[in-house]
Amino acid sequence: MEMGVLGPLSVTVNGVNCAPSAPKLRSVLAMLLVDAGQVVPVSSLMRELWDDAPPVSGLTTLQTYILNVRRLFGSITGLTPAEVSKEILVTKAGGYLLQTAARALDVHRYHALVGTGREALSDGQDKVGVRRMTDALRVWRGPALVDVPVGRVLESKRRQFEESRLVVLEYLVDAELRLGMYREVLTELAALTVENPLHEGMHAQYMRALYSSGRRAQALEVFRRLRTDLVDELGLEPGPAVQRLHQAILNADDNVDVYLQVGRPLGDIIRTSASGYARPY
Repeated sequence: MEMGVLGPLSVTVNGVNCAPSAPKLRSVLAMLLVDAGQVVPVSSLMRELWDDAPPVSGLTTLQTYILNVRRLFGSITGLTPAEVSKEILVTKAGGYLLQTAARALDVHRYHALVGTGREALSDGQDKVGVRRMTDALRVWRGPALVDVPVGRVLESKRRQFEESRLVVLEYLVDAELRLGMYREVLTELAALTVENPLHEGMHAQYMRALYSSGRRAQALEVFRRLRTDLVDELGLEPGPAVQRLHQAILNADDNVDVYLQVGRPLGDIIRTSASGYARPY
């Protein structure tokens, strides 16, 4: 059994997705999955399902949803309801705990790969780091929780996952640029800058890659477009680092890499701290 939230909600057995179709039940299952291995408080589940206005029967209805999730796991695993309650979806004080093997859940696989990638990059092993970060991004099957109706709690988790993905992409592209893979990253950065029109770091990386590929005019055009979007949307000029890079490109500086770099990660696992979708799902 494999489960996932980095894309459509999935509980897959032998290639068949057994995730429930009922919207509220999908929300409950998603809540348990995004915090698998931790107690999910009843209060958080109630808030996700009904915001701040749960019905009088809310607690009873939630208990019914939990029972249905247990039945789902029972039908998949062949365990009895009592065994599921003891081994998979456990009632704890104030909430519920979903116990699952680390590699069974895509979020856990993703974090493990990102952790090893960060350690490699922090140690200066860019080639290893690129492989690990690429593997981590391949765990994604689409936007996080794309087919789950999300309330405040799941929306917060969704944004955390997406921000984490963007950070990983920044570290990956920066490592690829250090390795001289300028042309290899152009297609990816073209998509990322369109999807994130106000993200200065991604635009700076795109400018660097274009300039280092002999496409100076296009690099300057990327800056012009970024500046226009920032001024029109926020009334802000690009930051000093991007402006220094722009000036270096105008001056045909041979060493633009010194003007802007994403710092190497510290090596600790990034838990939930990326939105573009240039990498294949």
